[in-house]
Amino acid sequence: MRALFLAAALLVAVPVAGQAQTNPNVSGTPTNPTSMLPPVADELEVIKALQGGRVAGRITIPDQQAASLIQPGGRSWREFHNVTLAWVGGIAVLGMLALLVLFRLMKGRIPVEGGLSGRTIQRFNLLERANHWMVASTFIILALSGLNLTFGRHVLLPLVGPEAFTAISQWGKYAHNFLAFPFTLGIVVMLLLWVKDNIPNGTDARWLKAGGGLVGHGHPDSGRFNAGQKGIFWITVLGGAAVAVTGYILVFPFFFTDIAGMQLSHIIHSIVSVVMIAVMLAHIYIGTLGMEGASDAMTSGQVDLNWARQHHNLWVEQEMAKGRGATPPAGAKAAGGD
Repeated sequence: MRALFLAAALLVAVPVAGQAQTNPNVSGTPTNPTSMLPPVADELEVIKALQGGRVAGRITIPDQQAASLIQPGGRSWREFHNVTLAWVGGIAVLGMLALLVLFRLMKGRIPVEGGLSGRTIQRFNLLERANHWMVASTFIILALSGLNLTFGRHVLLPLVGPEAFTAISQWGKYAHNFLAFPFTLGIVVMLLLWVKDNIPNGTDARWLKAGGGLVGHGHPDSGRFNAGQKGIFWITVLGGAAVAVTGYILVFPFFFTDIAGMQLSHIIHSIVSVVMIAVMLAHIYIGTLGMEGASDAMTSGQVDLNWARQHHNLWVEQEMAKGRGATPPAGAKAAGGD
């Protein structure tokens, strides 16, 4: 009899308890626990906030960046860094390497027509060469450390392992941050030294029309710098300025701009950098393996007279008119000597 009474009591208690949760209490406030939460913001207001750039809360600590709850631009930036940049960088760098290999197979190394004369003319002085090598060496380290950020986990990590990859990435980060300063200085000095010789003119148009001597036959007229070298110069100066400015924005986070500005700076920094890397690969090839006698310009500063006349004949005429004639190599006997 007692068991039957308890069962009947339970059947009555369950619906009463359920009704108690939904019925208002004495004060008129619902007793449902979920109804105790504050009302949720209207969906349209959330969408409007997302379109404005972020959804932020309220905080009491000094770092206002911590107030960001949702920052939709971060998803777009991550998609760019993980997918778009990898494709753009891969196509630019690997595509340039493929073109250089094809050019080498078809054209071979560009020789000095008529052979070396044994007489040289000064192409660049010590200051010009020292500044060039400062820019070149820092750019190479900046390029390698930057490429590691995009491709290192996929290319380098499987080869060297996690511990070595961590050390390489850490020191690469230090080098990338600190070498930005001498690189920027070198870009400024380069602009001051060579801007007067890199103003485009009609001779450059004719040089481009003739293929610059790299395709076809013959070598078009050229001053101290031909149209190709002027293009390299302006890509270096303007591109270097762009990566320097955006790089400093990233090195000093939130000092110059907000998170959206930093994300835009990273996009510009990355795209310009991979384009510069691709262009510099062509510049390095032509200045070393691709052309006989070209490397002398930035090592000893003295180039063979036949090489200079072949590639920069107008400049040679100007130098000769100024009395800066070619000289025989060191140790050569003077004419009429024993």
